[in-house]
Amino acid sequence: MTTTQNTPPVDDNAAPAKAQLLPMEWSGFPGLWAGGVSLVGGPLLVGTGVLLRLPFHFFYPEQLTARVEHPGLIAASYGAFAAGTVLLWPAVATLATRIGHRSPGLALWGGIFAVLGLFARTFHAGVDHLAFQLAERQGAEVAARFVGETYGAFHIFSALNLAIMGGWLLLAIGAWRARILGPVRALALATAAALPLGVLKGTTPLSVVAVAGLCLALVPLGVTVLRDGPTPRRAAVLCWTAAVVMAVAVMTVAGQAG
Repeated sequence: MTTTQNTPPVDDNAAPAKAQLLPMEWSGFPGLWAGGVSLVGGPLLVGTGVLLRLPFHFFYPEQLTARVEHPGLIAASYGAFAAGTVLLWPAVATLATRIGHRSPGLALWGGIFAVLGLFARTFHAGVDHLAFQLAERQGAEVAARFVGETYGAFHIFSALNLAIMGGWLLLAIGAWRARILGPVRALALATAAALPLGVLKGTTPLSVVAVAGLCLALVPLGVTVLRDGPTPRRAAVLCWTAAVVMAVAVMTVAGQAG
């Protein structure tokens, strides 16, 4: 007696499996790793920027004078703050996504307002950069006079000033209601709304409280997000690190070339 063995049909049109140069598991946008790194790195960069300018008076004439007298320190301070501001957007997206499972309204409006607030702060960073270039070339007094004469000039981003503050408040309430953050860390996140806004803003005690609250609320959450994700293989980490470094280098050179 002979027996036959049933074998599944072979699909000749099936695409062969391909090894990925940069392996990735899709977990939604912006992804666990981008979100986790942003939650950790964004607040720390903003806090670094705030603390580096702590020795100098808050008002803009003193900030311009500090740039002329301590160019490297002030450049590092405002650069770290601007980089942290940009890096915070995936953090906001990740937090809003988690809030949205239980409080979709607060997640939607809190996330939108917070990201719009980050856009406004990025615009302020561009104005800071221009004012500092003027101070270095024409002197702090000339730059301070120019800033004083044009400080109240209308720009479209002035409409987002309330969004800068309101976004963090809505996210804090949503994170507490959705049980993403406990009451202490939710209150800490709400204090981020107190971070001074506008151009050429130095550091005050309230600034330190605000960035400390931002770090207390988001950095541990970022660590949790990174731990919850799948552990990547060493080869994948090396490939992605090399790719990111190369991309940043190319974009920097291209940006400087205009």
